[in-house]
Amino acid sequence: MTHDLRKKAFILSIITVSYNIIEGIVSIMAGILSNSIALKGFGMDSFIESISGAVMIWRFKKLDKITKEEEEKVERIAQRFVAISFFILSAYILYESIAKLYFKEISKPSILGLAIIIMSIIAMPILFYFKYKTGVSLGSKSLIADSKETLACLFLSIAVLLGITLNFFFGFWQADPIVGIVIAVYLIIEGIYTLKE
Repeated sequence: MTHDLRKKAFILSIITVSYNIIEGIVSIMAGILSNSIALKGFGMDSFIESISGAVMIWRFKKLDKITKEEEEKVERIAQRFVAISFFILSAYILYESIAKLYFKEISKPSILGLAIIIMSIIAMPILFYFKYKTGVSLGSKSLIADSKETLACLFLSIAVLLGITLNFFFGFWQADPIVGIVIAVYLIIEGIYTLKE
């Protein structure tokens, strides 16, 4: 049973990293084509999120080949790395959000960008659910923390979609960076919580 759960965690981590890399490439391409800082930022966020997923791949790649003591040590190290990735992601989002407000950088709509954002809004809750459930079943604090980072990606996707929509229909370009700041604060709190666990 435990072996199957670890294997599931490993596979979910590979799916997360693969999806984030594709999402990052498509978002940055869409951002360049539409000159949208929001989409470029969204793409960079996807690459930063891959750090957490890569840590989980490293964490679960040995499956049953290590002792209980070694597993606990690896779990603690993985948990620290996940917490650090929360801080990296929050710093990036906070910087981009403040820069957008200061320089009045207005996002432009992009069909390709909207498609990848909507895809993310569909995929992220599913990944979050399975990673969180598996993390709880395994008692893996690092996988639970990683699942929360996936949830944060969902919030960021909604923020980008909201920002582009409010800008496009109502001219309220400030919506995207304001929501970005809220998400950055959420990530900092999660990072602190993860370190304290």
